[in-house]
Amino acid sequence: MIKAYIEQNKQKFLDELLELLRIPSVSADSRHNADTARCAEAVKASLLAAGCDSAEICPTGGHPIVFGQKIIDPNLPTVLTYGHYDVQPPDPLDLWTSGPFDPVVKDGKIYARGACDDKGQMYMHVKSLEAMIQTNSLPCNIKFIIEGEEEVGSSNLGAFLEANKEKLKADIVLVSDTSMISMDSPSIETGLRGLAYMEVEVTGPNRDLHSGVYGGAVANPITILAKMIASMHDENNHITIPNFYNDVLELNSQERTDLNKAPFNLDDYKKDLQVNEEWGEKGFTTLERTGIRPTLELNGIWGGYTGEGAKTVLPSKAFAKISMRLVPNQKSSEIAKLFEKHFISIAPPSVKVKVTEHHGGEPVVTPTDGEAYKAAALAIEQSFGKKPIPTRGGGSIPIIALFEKILGLKTVLMGFGLDSDNIHSPNEHYGLANYYKGIETIPLFFKNYAQLKTNQ
Repeated sequence: MIKAYIEQNKQKFLDELLELLRIPSVSADSRHNADTARCAEAVKASLLAAGCDSAEICPTGGHPIVFGQKIIDPNLPTVLTYGHYDVQPPDPLDLWTSGPFDPVVKDGKIYARGACDDKGQMYMHVKSLEAMIQTNSLPCNIKFIIEGEEEVGSSNLGAFLEANKEKLKADIVLVSDTSMISMDSPSIETGLRGLAYMEVEVTGPNRDLHSGVYGGAVANPITILAKMIASMHDENNHITIPNFYNDVLELNSQERTDLNKAPFNLDDYKKDLQVNEEWGEKGFTTLERTGIRPTLELNGIWGGYTGEGAKTVLPSKAFAKISMRLVPNQKSSEIAKLFEKHFISIAPPSVKVKVTEHHGGEPVVTPTDGEAYKAAALAIEQSFGKKPIPTRGGGSIPIIALFEKILGLKTVLMGFGLDSDNIHSPNEHYGLANYYKGIETIPLFFKNYAQLKTNQ
């Protein structure tokens, strides 16, 4: 019945998602605050239209949270569904083949900022609720918490969880904000890396100088910054921050072997990215480098003159944004302190430095022996015809650790995106097949979970 309902309503489901994607809900850019608030209202309306008993906009110290619920019987299990309606900045705009907020469908994919991360995946849950209600097949209670600050660290969500423990009571958290290996090799992520995101400022002279008059006599902050950043990896691409690896949880040889059983073709990987060879920490495979090892990446660097033409300037300041992905047992606050101490220590006397911590999140490993994981694995097997492969994700969802710490809830990461979907990049896209398959699979999770919880 549900598959028939989805088939009958495919165009409606697509049209509604396209409308949501037209809203530029960029949480990092205050110029879009009104758009972000408008998007929250749209999500609330969609929850009510799908069949929630109630939905509300919950103010925070930043962007609002949308909460909705459908309670059919307090004695039945409750699934708390998490997602986010905010999106990454679309820059650089000139690399998009169509407008980031003017979604288009081509080659079986939806192209728009947020198509996969996370509006498309979040909206699968809204439509799956509609499908279950319209076919009288919702087997347990469902609550939604859809936030507007995931892309900037979820800084206000922890306080919301603390203040609303009773409202958010549930048995499990279900999240679709991750990826699978492919549509032919479905998978479930069983862990995510944490994050420490920093910004650095290097100051030389008290003003921009003429590079001919002063060059060679005064330290150039861009040159100094480049040298400092370059020094943070050694010849084996090992991070040089003292004590950085102290708490890293090392996998044993069998665990590493199992991890590398996931389908992966290095030649295809390089071809897709148009790189001649991979790069990373010596002694680890690509799957290990992106799943179980910590990293330090330069996310942006600027300073001096970057406009059209030439300007011979020796700049006063240079800046960079740097993120570190963390693995189990590493703590974002401790890593941020280690980074700041080290960065200040390697600065030469010719410059002054300032380090600012933007946001962080803790690494998580989700259980694979409970009813929820079993329900998700069975749902994917039922819809894809193949058992899912457990994998480790390289990204971060800061709130997952807080769900366990504050609400005492474990999480299932049942994502339907692909690594090739260009999330956080120009031309982000999401396959129509993935979108509809998610709407089909999520009700199967609910059915299986309710049965497993009842029979436990």
